[in-house]
Amino acid sequence: MAITKSFQKYLAVPSAIISDGITTVPLWAVTAMTLNENYHLPAIGSSGAKTVVSTHDDSISLSGVLVGTERYAWKLALENLADASKRGSALGTFTGGRVSGLILITSMTIRTDMQVQSLSFNVSASKRDVIDVSISLDYMPLPGSLGKLLDTAAVGIAALVDWGGN
Repeated sequence: MAITKSFQKYLAVPSAIISDGITTVPLWAVTAMTLNENYHLPAIGSSGAKTVVSTHDDSISLSGVLVGTERYAWKLALENLADASKRGSALGTFTGGRVSGLILITSMTIRTDMQVQSLSFNVSASKRDVIDVSISLDYMPLPGSLGKLLDTAAVGIAALVDWGGN
């Protein structure tokens, strides 16, 4: 029996990273990503006083592939992260519940407080040693100013990463 090696180069930067603070899954080949932001209009006749509530709903859809011999371990880790995003993640434990859900890092956005809404896997004979994965995540920040602060910090980090890469 021949031993096969993965064709994945693990020294490259992954296209996306999903983590709960402990378990981290790199998605090396994201083939498509969509960020949807739906903004809420204030109720007709509402007062001028505003409370700190979410003004928009964000969702992110990723399509990619799990490659190499580790693909089954990445698949299991993604399933566990999807479950943890609903039940409570390690990130929520570390922050005393002030931040919960998953962390998503991509070239487009860095988000905390993400929950997996759907996760699907597909294999085909035309792509050997590959599992296609589709993930839909919703941004579910807790009410308050911490979510806005984390959003601002994420933009700063993304800018630094882009600046450092040039």
